[in-house]
Amino acid sequence: MGIYNSGAFFDLILGVVVFVLLAAPMLLIVIIVRLTSKGSALYWSDRVDKNNKIFKMPKFRSMLIDTPAVATHLLDNSDSYLSPIGNFIVSNNYLYSQYKL
Repeated sequence: MGIYNSGAFFDLILGVVVFVLLAAPMLLIVIIVRLTSKGSALYWSDRVDKNNKIFKMPKFRSMLIDTPAVATHLLDNSDSYLSPIGNFIVSNNYLYSQYKL
């Protein structure tokens, strides 16, 4: 059985293909985020799983690093906290949460 199980083998091949296709765009986003604002290119967001355990999920950073730690809809002018590339990242939600794949 092992890796030669047809389902596991297909999953492995598909995972490698998706990784190869998405690696270049993700690297480009990381470089642009790093060049347009200071701080890390990734933001580690707290999420809650189905068992109510908190885990960290990486996202591309769209906000400035000195943004208050509250939900953005509670900020008076949340757009003023977006990084130069942040509006593009947030408006293209598939880029913002690409790591979910």
